[in-house]
Amino acid sequence: MSLDSQESGAAEESFLSHLVELRDRLIRALLAVLVVFVCLFPWSRELYTLLANPLLASLPVGGQMIATDVVGVFLVPMKITLMVAFLIALPYVLFQAWAFVAPGLYSHEKRLVLPLVFASVLLFFSGMAFAYFLVFPTVFGFMAKVAPEGVAWMTDIDKYLSFVLSTFVAFGVTFEVPVIVIVLVRIGLVDIAKLKEWRPYVIVGAFIIGAVFTPPDVLSQIMLAVPLWLLYELGIILASLIGRRPQPEVAAPAPSDPAPAAAPAADWQPMSAGEMDQALGHSQAPERKQD
Repeated sequence: MSLDSQESGAAEESFLSHLVELRDRLIRALLAVLVVFVCLFPWSRELYTLLANPLLASLPVGGQMIATDVVGVFLVPMKITLMVAFLIALPYVLFQAWAFVAPGLYSHEKRLVLPLVFASVLLFFSGMAFAYFLVFPTVFGFMAKVAPEGVAWMTDIDKYLSFVLSTFVAFGVTFEVPVIVIVLVRIGLVDIAKLKEWRPYVIVGAFIIGAVFTPPDVLSQIMLAVPLWLLYELGIILASLIGRRPQPEVAAPAPSDPAPAAAPAADWQPMSAGEMDQALGHSQAPERKQD
């Protein structure tokens, strides 16, 4: 067997072993989510009520939510329960992802990744809590006030769930901005000066994102855009404190024997014809006559 075939066989075996490990990690993560889901299943209706409380508190007297789908009264609480189970099992899921990628990281990368992962999870949950406790009551209260007279303001539970999930994702990702800024500075893609130059564009982009991912009212747009801008500023401050990853120093080559210094060139003067003939006569040896 040739050396090339041995190397290709070893590479294929290593690739297959990584695929097997990835499959095992995914199975463990899914099993963790499934176990938590089964444990929370008896309280699925209570979890739905907890999620719907911000809207139910803003509905007019006698208002209620409706279900236009036949199986919606069953599927929507199941979806909410699955979402809560995933959030509860998220630390274990992230641990499985960390265990898969950690062997291929350097020591300084491991020291950086763990705090960033912890901060990412904490910030995502903070974004969801911000949306649930502050954004939802404000937006739903505003909608209840602007509803025309004679209009029964009710919503389908499936549409409400879609709205809640999209808002959670929007605010959760928004709160990840400091981590994104730190990573970009740490790996050297951008520097602090460039981030400060981008500030006007970030502010405009924050309001555009707020207009796209929030209900069509100015209040909810501002409640997403302003935190996005402030978190960007926080990321710049933290990135300036942490700084860029130091580059490895390259050892300087050993000094060799210094070459003799060249003598300073004298001022050049044009040679006369006689001096040139004399120099050429001394430098060229006379040809030897043949006997």
